[in-house]
Amino acid sequence: MYILIAFLAGCGLPLQAAANARLGRAVGNPFAAATIQLVIAAALLLLAAIAAGQLAALQGVVHATWWQLLAGLASAAYVVAGIVLFPRLGAVATVGLFIAGQACASLVLDGFGLFGIPERPPGLPTWLGAAAVVLGIALIVGAGGGAQVRTPGRAGWMVLAAGCGALLPVQGALNVSFVGVVGAPLAVALTSFVVAALGMGAVCLGMRGVGARGRPHAQGLGKMPWWGWSGGLVGACYVTGVFTAMPRIGAAATIGFTIAGQQLVSLLIDRYGLLGLPGGPVPRARLAGAIALLGGVLSIKLA
Repeated sequence: MYILIAFLAGCGLPLQAAANARLGRAVGNPFAAATIQLVIAAALLLLAAIAAGQLAALQGVVHATWWQLLAGLASAAYVVAGIVLFPRLGAVATVGLFIAGQACASLVLDGFGLFGIPERPPGLPTWLGAAAVVLGIALIVGAGGGAQVRTPGRAGWMVLAAGCGALLPVQGALNVSFVGVVGAPLAVALTSFVVAALGMGAVCLGMRGVGARGRPHAQGLGKMPWWGWSGGLVGACYVTGVFTAMPRIGAAATIGFTIAGQQLVSLLIDRYGLLGLPGGPVPRARLAGAIALLGGVLSIKLA
């Protein structure tokens, strides 16, 4: 069941990215769009916590450490990184580096048993699986097509992309430890998204303070498709699903199955032109990369 939860959480990430991009075009500012989606996620989790009778558990927040409370900033940082890095590295390379960071961080979390994750020292099958995941990512990035984006300080931007990808499994692990303090998963998820929304709101204010272009507006909201509002719901499901699955199947397996779900749905979107995006044949190298990635994930899980 927890494998399925992790897989479905990953399946939603391409939808979240498409929804954020669509809302960003509608309001004329990607940072404002991300803030709106995070607020929607927080509102939905508030309703869920009330319905489940977990709202009172928020009283336990006072017993949490500061780093547990700041876990939600990883969501804001991940979104900002995508907005900043896509034009500098290209979309395919950026996503590939995000995935590489997720995979490496999850192996470290498992290997050292950090933040309440059960310790699972990697054996030979795990290392072989990790190598297959790296090979799959390399094939996917190499099959991205188009001219490579060149920018000054490219190596530094690449390191930043991998580091921001690593934040997602760390966020999941921090939330696992937070649940141990509060005892209510929905209350933890709600706190995480409130922090994320506040962090993204601060980014928006900061961008206005430096005179950045793209003042938010509401002119395009009337033409928004229904799925353009789904980013907040998908994000809430992803974060809650990840920290629910991690203690049961481990960080590496959880992140591996989310990556597998993400790649599968991305392939379907690219092949059939879903969510208003162009479709077409999937390069064989990318398909081979997705197969290698999935094989690596299964090897890690079976280790």
